[in-house]
Amino acid sequence: METIIISLGGSVLAPNQIDVDFLQRFRQLILRFVRDGRRFAIVCGGGKTAREYQGAASRVVHAVPEDLDWLGIHATRLNAHLIRTIFRGLAHAKVIKNPNEKIRLKGSERVVVAAGWKPGRSTDYIAVLLAKNLGAKTVINITNTDFVYDKDPSKFHDAKPLRMIRWKDFRRLTGITKWSPGLNTPFDPVAAKVAEKLKLRVAVMGKDLHNLESFLDGKGFKGTVIS
Repeated sequence: METIIISLGGSVLAPNQIDVDFLQRFRQLILRFVRDGRRFAIVCGGGKTAREYQGAASRVVHAVPEDLDWLGIHATRLNAHLIRTIFRGLAHAKVIKNPNEKIRLKGSERVVVAAGWKPGRSTDYIAVLLAKNLGAKTVINITNTDFVYDKDPSKFHDAKPLRMIRWKDFRRLTGITKWSPGLNTPFDPVAAKVAEKLKLRVAVMGKDLHNLESFLDGKGFKGTVIS
């Protein structure tokens, strides 16, 4: 049974408030591919919720990175419980918090839901470790941008989208080697190192579910493949 890992950004789940329409359509899409014999592991990010809590703490005190990370981790766990709830009946009995733990799935459990683990580790990193744990070769990173760009599109109007990029070029492009709480990049640079060693393929795309469906069907899609 093919397993697909989906890293679902918190900014997609709740850009300003929880996007119920997206959740309804996302559920139907996953159910369609479950019926076709696939299994999914969905890792939830913290997004705006995490950044609001981190920002609030930082405005009151000089919050240390470990505490900021824990705030983000708990935001991911709240989002993960939401996702597990909408897949009740198909989802594994508990939210996975340690991606290295042995996961024993019952026959009916076709969806695994995971969240943040510990300080210094992003949900992209969790997705990569889950791929190793479950024998998956593909990670889909659904985020608030449609592509990886050759430079930051929020700062440079001439930024060009990249359809494909090698891992070493991606890491050079970001210029970041360490994870920090609230870091906002197309894919965590620390996770990228591990993904390269595991020879994973990561598809970065926006929240357009028709686009996700095309990718899962093996058709052309709007996004970037890192391999």
